Amino acid sequence: MPDEHEHAHHHTDHTHAPNVTENNERVVLVGFLLTAGFMFAELIGGLLSGSLALVADAGHMLTDAAALALAWAGFRFGRRKQDDRRTFGYMRFEILAGFVNAVTLILLVLWIAYEAVQRLLDPAPVLAGPMFVIAVLGLIVNCGVFWMLRQGDREHVNIKGAMVHVLGDLLGSVAAIVAATAIYFTGWTPIDPILSVVLSAIVLRAAWSLLKASLNVLMEGTPSHIVLAELKATLLEKTPGLVSLDHVHVWSITSGQPLATMDVRLGAGADPATVVGTIKAVLDRDFGIAHATIEVDFGQSGGACVLDAGQAAPAAPDPEAGIDPGHAHHHGPATRNVA
Repeated sequence: MPDEHEHAHHHTDHTHAPNVTENNERVVLVGFLLTAGFMFAELIGGLLSGSLALVADAGHMLTDAAALALAWAGFRFGRRKQDDRRTFGYMRFEILAGFVNAVTLILLVLWIAYEAVQRLLDPAPVLAGPMFVIAVLGLIVNCGVFWMLRQGDREHVNIKGAMVHVLGDLLGSVAAIVAATAIYFTGWTPIDPILSVVLSAIVLRAAWSLLKASLNVLMEGTPSHIVLAELKATLLEKTPGLVSLDHVHVWSITSGQPLATMDVRLGAGADPATVVGTIKAVLDRDFGIAHATIEVDFGQSGGACVLDAGQAAPAAPDPEAGIDPGHAHHHGPATRNVA
């Protein structure tokens, strides 16, 4: 039997390099420069006009600038290749950036809610004219940044997170315009903090969704589009010679990069290389899992998975006994690169 540990290097360049593009990096960098530049103008305008909506939006733009900077750093680091210390490269960095984005959004929403309550209890004068001008300029800048981000990969977790931030800013500018108009014609200043709270509720919902998605990756959770029971049933149905699957683990190293490991048992006379190759093809085609490690169980491995809670680690193999055939990894031909 050929050495399965070659891991199909003769068939494909099996690399863990992340699928990031210079376009993603460029649009995020331009968005950061525009957002950071206007943030200072909006903060000064909010303080001079006395508008909580503008100050809150400036604070939101500060987190946007940080989010975009993190996203850019994620793409920049993501372009680095793997090494002996980081065999997956820096792909997980972008998930950390997405997590930080979500947390900062939630903290910002809490701060806006607190300030809004204080404003309602103790109303402060608001200069509607300057507030209106700054809000309109902010709307134009945010529309430009949002359009820039749409030119990137909109399904990418960092692009998506940045778009959530900018969309919140865009809505904040609209809210500030509405508040400035109402204050100018009616003099009713409570509309400023009220609209800030409404905006915060909208942003909170999106931030919570982003937080759950990034946490699921950090906790090595199964990707949302994959159901393990369905995956097992599909493999058993579509793989001739496959008898059973055990120790199935599916997770994501980063956004859109699911991986899987599993033990498989074969029927009598089944060719391990053929079965493993078929499993990899089904995983790739039906579930988008382009990288899977398949271990063929010849009946001598333990039944319990050491990754399950409460299970002890297996005893070290006896070097005098040679290689345990029950733990020989059979890596069939990969269907395509991870990237």
